[in-house]
Amino acid sequence: MIMRVWHGYTSPENADAYEHLLKGEILPGIHRVRGYGGAWLLRRNKATEAEFIAITAWESWEAIEEFAGQGHTGAVVPDKARELLSRFDEHSTHYDAVWVP
Repeated sequence: MIMRVWHGYTSPENADAYEHLLKGEILPGIHRVRGYGGAWLLRRNKATEAEFIAITAWESWEAIEEFAGQGHTGAVVPDKARELLSRFDEHSTHYDAVWVP
């Protein structure tokens, strides 16, 4: 299993709207990709911004490439999300899952 890690940041005012968009639309939409194994969404509120970390699980590099396109590291950030984010990782990082409960 391969874990894909991505960070996005938004203003405190946009944090709830962004979380709602992720949980209600973006993350459920990834289920269409064969080889997707689920997601974890982390949020940390700070005084000047809210940080989100999305960790997605994938069965193979082919599944990741189906989701993210050729090269498989580029961020997948829909226009609706870009409107709410102040900055984000342009590329995701990937890790081999060596132990998953």
